[in-house]
Amino acid sequence: MREKRYTTTPIITNWRHFDFWLLGAVLLLVIVGVTMIRSAVAGNIELAELNLVNRQLIFAGAGFVVILILSAIDYRFWSSISRAMYLGTILILAILYVVGSALYGSARWFDTGVILIQPSEVAKIVMILVLADFFTRHKGQLGDLTWVARSFILALGIVIWILLQPNLSTSIVMLVLWFAMLWASGLRIKHLFMFVAGGVILPFAAFPFLVDYQQRRVINFLFPDPNASYGESYNIQQALISIGSGGLFGQGYGHGTQVQLRFLKVRWSDFIFSAMAQEFGFVGMIILIAILFFVIYRCLRAAHLARDTFGGLIAYGVAVLIAFQVIVNIGVNLNLMPATGLTLPFVSYGGSSLLSILIGIGLVESVVLRHKALEL
Repeated sequence: MREKRYTTTPIITNWRHFDFWLLGAVLLLVIVGVTMIRSAVAGNIELAELNLVNRQLIFAGAGFVVILILSAIDYRFWSSISRAMYLGTILILAILYVVGSALYGSARWFDTGVILIQPSEVAKIVMILVLADFFTRHKGQLGDLTWVARSFILALGIVIWILLQPNLSTSIVMLVLWFAMLWASGLRIKHLFMFVAGGVILPFAAFPFLVDYQQRRVINFLFPDPNASYGESYNIQQALISIGSGGLFGQGYGHGTQVQLRFLKVRWSDFIFSAMAQEFGFVGMIILIAILFFVIYRCLRAAHLARDTFGGLIAYGVAVLIAFQVIVNIGVNLNLMPATGLTLPFVSYGGSSLLSILIGIGLVESVVLRHKALEL
């Protein structure tokens, strides 16, 4: 990231710097996702009544409009209201916790009667903006562990409410964002080993405090039941069968046996990668992964081109968010890590998840639009 002196430039002259390659790749992924969701729910009357495809299309359309709007807004504006966004996010999450605890025992969504809204997804983007602002303001002080601790407490202000839902996977995403942005902001090597040691010890120390279903996920991953006919072990078995039976070129769109016969559960969301692997095969998945990593590369490129630290950290944070969710989602589908519930960015069903990721892309485009020269 290179520091650049601020100069006022009319927005209209900046549109030639718009990253159409990034937008095109994102559009392609969303189209692939909607198409695969359609295949995953085909013939299922109960899911058809939920109109998952139409709902995803609505969120996608709204998301691309948001990309254009956020691109036109100078990303530095968000620094001036980062405190308000932070407090507002905590307030919304606290209200969700109180209402959810009173009515349902727990809750992650606001039910508007038409759609479900998951505030924790948007909170990921707020976390990126808030941490980018904090690390930009205090980048010369991060050699002092006191300021590192303050940044952690800042992140914990949002994380604690997500943990209480309970939503461990999103909480882990938040902590990964915090550490990645701390590292990019200048965490000293001598302090790195402390965090590595903490990262090794924390999972063991936290296990007794996990709720029952979270503990079962870990136990099922470590000691799977090969004869399971339901639950996490069964889902993973079906995911592996789906991936293995896809072969090199797949069984064809709409012809995946585990998908169409509904042996593969949550095939439109958590396990959409396995569903696609069965229908499009190894070659199709390599192409999908290549497009996903192209999107991550363009976000990292935006971080490099950014004219200031704040813009660079925003783009870097969005890149880390996408990369981490891609790695975890595919890792779960391949049985390389416990089930988490994290979606595959741009592809899995989930309106709030899709919209939040597209908001991130809009912020990255805003950063790209305001660098001095377009570099290919």
